[in-house]
Amino acid sequence: MTTTARASVQHEDERVRVTRWDFEPGESTGRHVHAYDYVVVPVTDGRTHVVAPDGTTTSSELRAGVSYARPAGGEHEVVNAGGSALAFVEIELKRK
Repeated sequence: MTTTARASVQHEDERVRVTRWDFEPGESTGRHVHAYDYVVVPVTDGRTHVVAPDGTTTSSELRAGVSYARPAGGEHEVVNAGGSALAFVEIELKRK
């Protein structure tokens, strides 16, 4: 059974939510749907497996400080597929 990564909300207001995610190897966010557009800023280097609802898995290499953005509506589970701790900050852009 996969254990759940730790989510720490660092800031939230009517416009934005900032959450830090910390994962040990094998830990997962659990399956979820993104309600908002978002930006991810890796804090550490690492490798993830992103699992789609149909079970398709995509591997990604994260590099500390190299951010990426995605639109709302994505549904997936993110798993730390590396051999060391992984952390990233997720910034959700709420709609007015």
